[in-house]
Amino acid sequence: MKDIIRDGKPTLRAEAAKVTFPLTAEQKKLAEDMMLYLENSQDPKIAEKYHLRAGVGLAAPQVDVSLQMAAVLVPGPDNEILFKDVIVNPVIVSHSVQGAALSEGEGCLSVDKDVPGYVVRHDRITLRYDDVDGNEHKIRLKNYPAIVCQHEIDHLHGILFYDHIDKKEPFTMDDSDLIIE
Repeated sequence: MKDIIRDGKPTLRAEAAKVTFPLTAEQKKLAEDMMLYLENSQDPKIAEKYHLRAGVGLAAPQVDVSLQMAAVLVPGPDNEILFKDVIVNPVIVSHSVQGAALSEGEGCLSVDKDVPGYVVRHDRITLRYDDVDGNEHKIRLKNYPAIVCQHEIDHLHGILFYDHIDKKEPFTMDDSDLIIE
């Protein structure tokens, strides 16, 4: 995963193509490699040895492959796994009205600079996606896992996290929105 592209590359701003099944051997390898990167990036010893930036999600467009596929690995506060899968052709089928944003803002493996501000997203979503074997899943996510999945889905549509930040008042949000620590 040394091939993570940076902000400014056209693939990051393009609408990714839907994936057809069955996946090719190359697409399956891509899915495995993206998940392996996340696993390694979250292991402090491996991350230090290979100078990996920790990540909780990695979308195919971030490695210059314009397909609707993303690996997601969200650890919880006690190192339990809150959500882990490669999501293919994901669609948010419903969402809460209530918004939520991470207290420290969002970052991205493809964006090297800090962009301060709240990225307000839906606090709860119902997500429909296929796994790498073509099995359909429909799950409900809330808080951090919901935010991570929305961030990765944005990548599949050419949207970067800082596109959501209010340019004039970056730390503004509705009183009803939640701050996720």
